[in-house]
Amino acid sequence: MTDTLRPVEQALPDAAPTASGSPQKLKRSIGIVGGTLLTLSCVTPASTLFVVVPDLFSSLGTATALTIAIGSLLCIAVAFCYSELGTLIPSAGGEYAMVSTMAGRLAGWLVFVLSLLVVMIVPPVIAMGTADYLAPIVHLNPSMAGAGVMLLATLAGLLDLRANAWITGVFLVLEVIAAAVVAVLGFTHSQRGVGSLTSMQVAGSGGHTDTVTAMLVVSGLAIALFITQGFSTAVYLSEELENPRRNVARTVLATLAISTVIILVPVVAITMGASDLSTLTGGDISSMVTAWSNSAVGTFVSLCVALAIINAGIVMVIQNSRVLFASARDKAWPEPINQSLSRLGRFGSPWVATLLVGVPGALLCFVNLDTLYGVTGVSVTAMYLLVAVAALLARRGQHRHTPAWRMPLWPAMPVLLIAVLAYILSQQEATYLLWTGGITAGATLYWAFYLRPRRETRWLVSIPEDVQA
Repeated sequence: MTDTLRPVEQALPDAAPTASGSPQKLKRSIGIVGGTLLTLSCVTPASTLFVVVPDLFSSLGTATALTIAIGSLLCIAVAFCYSELGTLIPSAGGEYAMVSTMAGRLAGWLVFVLSLLVVMIVPPVIAMGTADYLAPIVHLNPSMAGAGVMLLATLAGLLDLRANAWITGVFLVLEVIAAAVVAVLGFTHSQRGVGSLTSMQVAGSGGHTDTVTAMLVVSGLAIALFITQGFSTAVYLSEELENPRRNVARTVLATLAISTVIILVPVVAITMGASDLSTLTGGDISSMVTAWSNSAVGTFVSLCVALAIINAGIVMVIQNSRVLFASARDKAWPEPINQSLSRLGRFGSPWVATLLVGVPGALLCFVNLDTLYGVTGVSVTAMYLLVAVAALLARRGQHRHTPAWRMPLWPAMPVLLIAVLAYILSQQEATYLLWTGGITAGATLYWAFYLRPRRETRWLVSIPEDVQA
């Protein structure tokens, strides 16, 4: 039996009307295994462990594992929201399609802008880490290496999605092996007990030991949420997943569980195995691996991480191009731009949108992204908050009876999540909040002066009608 979703304007009074004509659809070509491989690759556990986690070690020390564990628990509630909304509204637009349908077109537009910030900034930031892990073989300029990874990922993103699922699956196996090696070495060279995971210590200046406060942990939760953020890729791929009503939720929840284990277990091992607090705070995981074993093992792990970064680049380009494709199909831009971004190539991929994600990403590798990296953490947290609001509204009207995966403990789960995420946002650095707020304000002006006056022909959020039960 085939169920359909009504056009958005029939869902809520302020939602978008249906666009005239039939919107282009992506091809349903992957099952739960391929979707999970692609989604896990977007979480990219090894590159997250080696590129993002060291920043947490530098500020949180022994409290890093605890912070990631708390963030992972919060992500369970986030995953419930994504699973319900993703099966209710399976669109390549991801968060913005879900929020537009449930909370109105302006809220959906703001979520789109927040997601666009994330999708444009994160891939080049991670790609620039490639040079560090190729160093045992060849020394490269980080910007040049990052740009090369982005261009390679762009070429791969132009291929058929099923082919990419297998490519990324092979790379994923290698990065899981690397994470396992780190975990085994860390545990077998333990310098401190399990109690160190809650000792809340970080190396300070002058060889002193500083205490990690609760407020520092709360502040670090924005990055901790980002560490497993890639599970949302399953929602972006929902138009290309077979049987999305069943497979989206399974992919989201399975990916979160697997990625949490792959990331958190090595972090615990590193915390217990670091030779001293200064080494742990320094966060140089490659040097720790070499010290625990030998240079050959260190080189092997470094190469696996380099492949993981390339893998992440491929999947992020795939995901991000789908966001731009969906925004053009939903008439977010002037018509010439919409027509270009919605073009599909011979392999069924949105090739113009793919190039528009990958090529600027290569150029961003030559820009200092420290501030934008902080903005990403704020953007992810704010985006999760708006998704939780949409989940709170997901069971009113006709959506109450629409076949979909339903989260347990509703509405308590989204209400609690909204409160926690709002508090986490309030504890972020003012600079990052101002940057994100300024960009959001600019997006609101675009909505007010371009999209809203053209509400009959612009921002027409469409939902595919070939959804299988």
